Amino acid sequence: MLSLLAALGACSSVPARNAALDLARSRLDAAQAQPQVVTLAPEELKRAADALRTAQAAQQDGQGSASVDHLSYLASQQVAIAQDAASSRAAQAVTAGAGAERDRIRLAMRTQEADSTRQQLDSAQRSNAAQAGQLAAAAAGAQDDQARLARRDAQPEEMQGQMAALNARKTDRGMVVTLGDVLFATGQSRLQADGDRTMDKVAEFLRRYPQRSAAIEGYTDSVGSSTANQALSDRRAQAVKDALVGLGVPGDKLRSRGFGEARPVASNDTAEGRQMNRRVELVFAPDPAETTPR
Repeated sequence: MLSLLAALGACSSVPARNAALDLARSRLDAAQAQPQVVTLAPEELKRAADALRTAQAAQQDGQGSASVDHLSYLASQQVAIAQDAASSRAAQAVTAGAGAERDRIRLAMRTQEADSTRQQLDSAQRSNAAQAGQLAAAAAGAQDDQARLARRDAQPEEMQGQMAALNARKTDRGMVVTLGDVLFATGQSRLQADGDRTMDKVAEFLRRYPQRSAAIEGYTDSVGSSTANQALSDRRAQAVKDALVGLGVPGDKLRSRGFGEARPVASNDTAEGRQMNRRVELVFAPDPAETTPR
């Protein structure tokens, strides 16, 4: 009888299953089964495994489902980051060293080779198999280069679409994305949970276009002392940077700085104006490819 009661007590201590945790676990298992992810993104995959262990520990400790859900979501995001990093590095390895100008020169050379081979076949009136093979190879190379150039030319349009999704505006400093004070509680510098979606969009853009860098600038309204506002703006800018780094954005692509109550975009005499002035701005430096003559 005592052994039966002990067994029942042990069963009752098993934590209830959590759907978000199960999903994060299955996604990590799938990523760990992909050789490309294991080979090209080992550090990101390790961070995903660490994040999953944290979520599992929270469940074992009896933390609330909201906390476990949030930690499981972060683990799933880390898995996605590892997979994205592996795909990006694989693509970079394939296209490494292939500049736009070199592609155009190679296209011209291969097109010329194809024309020359055709002329030789016409003049000699032969159907030599080796020469036919050379013609096919040159034509295929030309088609590959044309497709590569088409993809390269399409990238700026895709990037502009991503910028539009972030509500970026063009300024003399570059493209600027404004994050309102909804990311922070009043007078606080810790990101609120509602800011996760915004941070995900910005991090996705920076991971997809690793050549871009961004300056993170914090601003406040004029309420309070200038010293306190300066410190608060510094902390908020740093909090946004830390969040992006945590989502897989290289830290050397970001720099943060607070400007306190300087550079207001509206009057501080109204509540609406003060809310507009409490903001964090991401200033994206121009892409080198955008300023290179085409």
